[in-house]
Amino acid sequence: MTTVFLLVTAVLAALIAGLFYAYSCSVVPGLGKLSDVEYLKSMQSINREILNPVFFMSFMGTAVLLPVTTFLFRGEQPAFILLLLACAAYLIGVFGVTVVGNVPLNDMLDKFDISGSTAEAIQEMRNNFENRWNLLNNVRTAFSVISIILVVCACLWNKQAS
Repeated sequence: MTTVFLLVTAVLAALIAGLFYAYSCSVVPGLGKLSDVEYLKSMQSINREILNPVFFMSFMGTAVLLPVTTFLFRGEQPAFILLLLACAAYLIGVFGVTVVGNVPLNDMLDKFDISGSTAEAIQEMRNNFENRWNLLNNVRTAFSVISIILVVCACLWNKQAS
């Protein structure tokens, strides 16, 4: 049963790492080429649409299953240490950064009335949002990749130990 938890955790962690990676190397550069109004409207739309059951299942599922799987592997060295490090990387660098950094920026942007704002206010909003959000997304990307690498290492170690 621990192997099933490990494999499901690996799949969910990989989905999140892939989402942030793809976003960083495709969506961010594409959005960066848009005008201020187009950029803000696009980000508002994306930030609203990401709040769906499929995303929450993988994002929250990883946040729940990583600690559970880590607990299940206690005493099995080095898989436990690898999972513990993956858990810390995900909970701090992905989940924590999202909750403390990206979500407040998304909420700020969601409340911004683009159609009722001046060109200067729109440019200021983009300037206050884009670089900070992208930096935080790059942090999430790096930590999600670190997390999945560690989980894969735990999977490989678990296979060798079997």
